[in-house]
Amino acid sequence: MKQANSLFFIDLLKVFAALLIILHHLSNYGQLALDARAALPGLMAWLFEYGRYAVQIFLVMAGYLAAQSLTRFANAKLNGRNLLRVIINRYLRLFAPYITALIFTIFCAWIARFWVSDEFVGEQETLGQLIAHLFFLQGILGLDSISAGAWYVAIDWQLYSVLAILLVSFSSYQALIWFISIVAVSSLLYFNRSAQFEAYFIYFIGAYSLGVLAYLARNFANKKIQILAKASLIGIGVIILISTWQAVWLRNYLAWFVALLLFVWGNMSYPVTSRSKLKAGALCAIAWASPRSYCAFLIHFAFILLANTLYIASGLQAYQSGWIAIGFMFGVLVCSIITANYLYRWVELPSMRLKI
Repeated sequence: MKQANSLFFIDLLKVFAALLIILHHLSNYGQLALDARAALPGLMAWLFEYGRYAVQIFLVMAGYLAAQSLTRFANAKLNGRNLLRVIINRYLRLFAPYITALIFTIFCAWIARFWVSDEFVGEQETLGQLIAHLFFLQGILGLDSISAGAWYVAIDWQLYSVLAILLVSFSSYQALIWFISIVAVSSLLYFNRSAQFEAYFIYFIGAYSLGVLAYLARNFANKKIQILAKASLIGIGVIILISTWQAVWLRNYLAWFVALLLFVWGNMSYPVTSRSKLKAGALCAIAWASPRSYCAFLIHFAFILLANTLYIASGLQAYQSGWIAIGFMFGVLVCSIITANYLYRWVELPSMRLKI
């Protein structure tokens, strides 16, 4: 059942990107991933190599939705106190399901260490490592991530905070668009190509800014701002194309393409009715899964740990059967969806009342 103000294309992107990143991690971690390649080598290789590009979809969409959230202050300018409130509330919005998933992942990793010796399980977590995760500092401090998705939550908060700060810092949206465009190009062509910046917003702000520009180009009330945002979006696309002479970066093309899709279809609502039961069921499934996609993203790595543990502890690893491994992967997907539902209902929804 779709929620109020839900948009079909946004929900579809959320579900698709979350599913793709889960499948990418399944193709990447543990003995299950190794054995599954024997059954479906082409698909597993594709997910391993290209599934990570789902992050670009997340980033562009996050920029689009952040602009939607923050531009309500267009006529009521953010001041310092309101800015701090917005940043803290964003932290609180992310925190409750995030810390719940982390605790569950730590428990699953503890179990996994009895049977699984793979590097992806990691060493025993320390108190300092957990505290760093609580404040989204693990990447900046150079600590190992407890869960495969923890780094993205930290980056999302950095990017949202930076956008809020920029809205306070610039007196006009014209200046803001010019600045964001310059920063986006710098990120896409330089910072995003150096691993030393991976723990900081500057590495990812190129794709995020494309989402911001797509929202402003389509939805901002002032037509002049819309035109300028459109011009910036097109100009960045031309620069990405020109940069191909130096090197082809597929993630830059994907980010720009997703931004264009959001510009065209970002406001698409759900169809009012559908005579096809199959189509109606698919629409209901997307509407149901979309708000739970964040929780599924957070919790799935714990089930990858448990599935690899069960696979090895039960002795099924000895058969080296790709189809048994794929069956375990399907179990991870189902468990992630079911648990995400309860995590959403019992943790994320109640935590939305935690606001300053």
